[in-house]
Amino acid sequence: MGVILRAMKTLVIVVLVLSGLLVLGVEVFPVQATHMALALERSRSGLTEHHVQLADGLNYDYLEGGQGPALLLLHGFGGDKDNFTRVARYLTPHYHVIIPDEIGFGLSSHPDSDVYTPEDQARHLHALLQQLGIDRVDLGGNSMGGQIAAVYASLYSATVNSLWLLDPGGVWSVPRTHLNQLARLEGHSPLIVANEDQFVELYHLVMAKPPYVPRAMLDVMAQARISNQSLEKRILGAISSDALEPHVRGLNTPTLVVWGAEDHILEPASGDVLVHLMPHARLLTMPGIGHVPMLEDPGQTAKDYLVFRASL
Repeated sequence: MGVILRAMKTLVIVVLVLSGLLVLGVEVFPVQATHMALALERSRSGLTEHHVQLADGLNYDYLEGGQGPALLLLHGFGGDKDNFTRVARYLTPHYHVIIPDEIGFGLSSHPDSDVYTPEDQARHLHALLQQLGIDRVDLGGNSMGGQIAAVYASLYSATVNSLWLLDPGGVWSVPRTHLNQLARLEGHSPLIVANEDQFVELYHLVMAKPPYVPRAMLDVMAQARISNQSLEKRILGAISSDALEPHVRGLNTPTLVVWGAEDHILEPASGDVLVHLMPHARLLTMPGIGHVPMLEDPGQTAKDYLVFRASL
């Protein structure tokens, strides 16, 4: 018994030492730690990074993995392709998953021209899929990405098998959330990030169940938002002035609309509007979840999607 207790004590000490070294490593080398964490998540999900240049000169950076029907996943405003990396772990066994940085974000092109409306983004993505040799696709998107996915389906309905809209943007016929009303009064959107503290505040604002990320790594992640804030203001204006309702009215594409009940960015009542306008749409509300379901509860979010796809 004494030997076992001593062994257990030694194991506890080793674990504590390793944990301390890990924390120290994150604090001392936050950039490297962040890149390593992302690489690990991608590997676990069976995703690899790729680059492609379109005929018009725009460059897309994207993650890809899995086999089966093509599933294109689109991140929200201010996000990037890794917003879908965690949930992709449950999807790549069933689908050929493609997750791009949308134009204006991440490592894809940031052209200094007016090409950022949802229709513009949909046309860029259509060119991407054509270049990849994909003629039929299932589409998923969160927030702005959901808005773009729905607009894509309205433009290229013959090529879209189904839609998966996670707290999609663009439904402007419902009352704005208190947060959006406050932003209008103050003349500044909390979605625009000017420093690390604002990024951390936004990180906890958009999610009711945010995954734990050390502050040092959040500060690293904030840098892309800070450096891109001028362009993001223009993009936010472009998507905010384009209502989704006219695009999807009568759209027959089978659609799963998912909304986090604790979404403080976009009004959950928007989901009811969409299922009223779209004949083959169904609404699923996730209790205790905020604006980014695929990050807050990737397992349940993927399970609900797989059930939806199996029903088609």
